[in-house]
Amino acid sequence: MIFAKNLQKSFDDLHVLRGVDLHVAPGEKVVLIGPSGSGKTTLLRCLNLLEQPTGGEVVFEGQSITDPKCNINKVRQQMGMVFQQFNLFPHLTIMKNITLAPVKLGLMSKDEAEKKAMELLNRVGLADKANAYPRQLSGGQQQRIAIVRALAMNPKVMLFDEPTSALDPEMVGEVLEVMTQLAKEGMTMVVVTHEMGFARQVADRVVFMDGGYIVEEGTPEEVFDHPQQPRTQEFLRKVLK
Repeated sequence: MIFAKNLQKSFDDLHVLRGVDLHVAPGEKVVLIGPSGSGKTTLLRCLNLLEQPTGGEVVFEGQSITDPKCNINKVRQQMGMVFQQFNLFPHLTIMKNITLAPVKLGLMSKDEAEKKAMELLNRVGLADKANAYPRQLSGGQQQRIAIVRALAMNPKVMLFDEPTSALDPEMVGEVLEVMTQLAKEGMTMVVVTHEMGFARQVADRVVFMDGGYIVEEGTPEEVFDHPQQPRTQEFLRKVLK
């Protein structure tokens, strides 16, 4: 579904990605792990061109989205994105936050969008918050709403950028639970996370990055239990205490 080839990204003299190849098959759950500054978030943001790669190519469902002729906004409708900070519109109700994009883009009528929103809110246990405002919700609730907002567009793939890192520890579980459920339902997912338990449980493939390179990748068992590269071993010794 997604194929990134020789991806490079520099910010002035800082080389963040140094020729990364990544493929994601339909229905696959790929989890990116690694130390801060290793390039994980930049790689994720290059997949939907929120960051413009300095070099290389990204192909989504056979279409090169790094081609200047590509209508990237059309492609982004099929790629849901959930950020560290929830990025909800503070002045809009939860219902409005969820229905705004599908209605504005003409993908659904207002009634259809609201019906879909209620279905999704029910799924994440927040149907009673439809008329609340973001400030009235906890961080965990806001992040679940952010996931629902992305799902309301019926995306083909979901990209998660450290979705639990801004949350209090006790709220992490409720967000991971929603993501785990999504994974079980067969959603294609690319997740940047520091939650190793989640990576082990949900990932089809774990990708360890460091210094702008993919150092090692494999099944959770291969990467967590039998890491081959010294750098992976060192990282996991620190985080799996």
